[in-house]
Order: sequence, then structure tokens, then C-alpha cells
Amino acid sequence: MEYRNEGQGSGRGPNRGKGSGWGYFLSSLIGLVIGALLVAFILPRTGLLNETPSASVDQPAITQQEPTTAEAVSDKVEQQAPMEEEEAPPIYGGGMDVSGVVEEISGAVVGITNIQSGSGNGMFMTPDDSEGVPVGTGSGVIYKKEGNLAYIVTNNHVVEGATQLEVTLSDGTDVEGKLVGTDVWTDLAVVTMDASAANTVADFGDSSKLKAGQPVIAIGNPLGLEFAGSVTTGVVSGLERVVPVDVNEDGTPDFQSEAIQTDAAINPGNSGGALLDVTGKLIGINSAKISTDTVEGIGLAIPINVAIPIIEQLEANGEVHRATMGVTTVDLASIPSAYYQRDLRLPADVTEGAIVQRVLPNSASLRAGLRPLDVITQVDGQPIAGSGELRQYLFTKKKVGDQLTVTFYRNGQQQQVTLSLTDNLQV
Repeated sequence: MEYRNEGQGSGRGPNRGKGSGWGYFLSSLIGLVIGALLVAFILPRTGLLNETPSASVDQPAITQQEPTTAEAVSDKVEQQAPMEEEEAPPIYGGGMDVSGVVEEISGAVVGITNIQSGSGNGMFMTPDDSEGVPVGTGSGVIYKKEGNLAYIVTNNHVVEGATQLEVTLSDGTDVEGKLVGTDVWTDLAVVTMDASAANTVADFGDSSKLKAGQPVIAIGNPLGLEFAGSVTTGVVSGLERVVPVDVNEDGTPDFQSEAIQTDAAINPGNSGGALLDVTGKLIGINSAKISTDTVEGIGLAIPINVAIPIIEQLEANGEVHRATMGVTTVDLASIPSAYYQRDLRLPADVTEGAIVQRVLPNSASLRAGLRPLDVITQVDGQPIAGSGELRQYLFTKKKVGDQLTVTFYRNGQQQQVTLSLTDNLQV
């Protein structure tokens, strides 16, 4: 409000009459009243008199860099389309309601205790040892209820060697678990329990649709049941990671499995637990982590699309039927290079492949005429570096009864045969 002194600059002297003084007084009083009214009714509507609110759970503090006041924020909310009642606001970056997913799915994640008999030794054995002692604890996920059974998927290494299995539910209840079958190559196993004890079942997702950077949740029992139901979050760090698998623990990889890489914390005891997407769907089975002093945040999970066919076979057969050639092999790269030309008579440019050690009876390779010391370098025209790649190709690309073209070297000569793959469990 502009205030203007009309008497200044009028050319009149300073002496004024009483009437003139009373007029100035009235005009000044009226001006003050009008100004007060403007302050009382207009300024609050502009938000200029609002105080910056203090921080709380419901109302975050407004920083100095954010000029919007609490009332201005309220105005913006009112202008937005109303949210449907069933739609909850996202809590985690990326639109993921972590607490909501955990509340819905965590009951499907169980603890699995591996109990083995005769684990005591000499004078330290106790009477209970004859019934078995716990040797390790992992995790598992209830994925199906059928009839009077509930089905749990876990890792092979969680149940390996067990004579008994104990399943611990999310509420702490212990029930008996029974092993259905295991697969050492993919490190998967299926266990059953009484369906009446299973109140929550996880739904399978689609791991083929995952993208790097996508938020994920891991649930399991790190370091045992004391930390049962632990929740960690992270993102998909990488897809289709190739992880070497040493089945016979001889220091040489026997197979290469596919894995999802995540930075969600996965620790011993998390094995067999759930890796979930933002909707709570099961997209992976947590199985391992890379643990060295110089590595942090590299966890690995078996993609659910890889696991499902194995789970189905374990349910049906208790084991997995795979296509096989019927040979045992060793990597060419694992023997001294001096033998390449002297004993195997290989051309100088042949430095990779799989050497046939033994041809199994009644096998496809025996019928096709393969012999020990043949060096396999290609299958179906694709080069293979060694036994792991050969097995990977057979297990992931071929089925029982398929034809396989094998390129190999014998006495320095390249040859080729075609054979019909047989069932690995029938050789």
C-alpha cells in the first residue's frame, strides 16, 4: 500500500488550521484500518505467513532449496486425480512397496535344517546322535499345494547328505520335510511337507522379462534360524551370468550354470530362499554369493525359468532326465601342451576341446564309433572349449532322442559322426 503525504511540495507554509489537522488524523486512521484488514484477509491466502513445518513421519521438513510451503504442497495434492482406495503409494524407489510384498509373501519362505545321523565322533557322541544331529540350515520357498502336500523348492547343497529334514515355518513351527529329489547340476531340490501347515504359497514370475536395474527383494535365513525371515533389497545387477559348477570338487568346473546377479545381500543360510520382483512374484532361487576381501554385493540366484523344468522333473521322477552322449571327458587345456602333437597328433592350431576318456557301454557314442583319446572340438558346428561347454550344450540345447553332429580329431585327422542322444539315467 502506497502512502503519500499530500502536503509536501504544495508551496504552502508549515502553519495549518485545526480543521486541516483533524482531517489528516482521520485519513491516517482510515489508512491504518484498511491496511490492517488487507494484512488479515489477503496475505494468509498467499501463503506468505505460513511457517515452515518441522520434520515428522507424516510431513517431511521443507528445505531451504524448496520454496514450496506446506500449504502449497497441499494445494498440489488436491489438484491431482484421486487415488483409488486399493492403490497404495510406493514406499521404495522404483515403485516397490517392500513392506507390502514382505507381508504378503514372507510366509512362503521357510527354514530347512539338514539332519544327518552318525555325525558324532567317538567319545563325543551323545545318545541323540543316533537319531541325527543338525549339520546346517538353509532356506526354501513353498511354491505349490496339491492334495495333502505342500511343495518346497530349495538348493541341492542345503539338503545334500540329509537323513532327515526339518522345515521351520515363518511363525517358528517345525514340521517334518521329505525329500522328493535333487539335481546336482542346477543345485536344485524339491521337498514336501504337510499341506495343512502351509498358509502362504509363492507364485512363479517370469525371469526372462527381467532387466538390469530392476528392484528386487531377497528373503531368507542368513546365518541360520536366529535371523529367520530376513529381508534385503537391491536391484538386478546382471543377467545370464555364467557360473562354473565343480560337481566332483576336483578344482575343475564340470558345468556352467546361468544365474541372476543381484546386490541384495545374500549370506550363508539364504541359500534356497526367494528372490522376488516388485509384484512379489518368485523370479529366482538364491543360491550363492561371490565372497572375497575385494568383492562386495555380488549375489547369485537361479532364474525361475531355468528352475521350473527341473522342479517339474523332480516332482515327476525324483531326478532329472537329460540327453547324453555316453562318454567321460577331460579338457584338452588341462594337459601339458607337449602332448598335443606327440600323443594326440593334433594340428598346431587346435588348443581347445574335450578329450574322450571313456566310452560308456550301450551309449550313443559307442554305437557311433567314438573311441578314447578322440578330441571333440565341435558339436552341431559350434566350437567347444572343453567338457563344461560340451555338457552345457547337451543339457540346455538338446533333448533325449535328438541328433547331434560331433566333429573330432583322431590321430591328427578331423572326422565327423552323427549320433542319437540317449537318456543319461539309462546309460
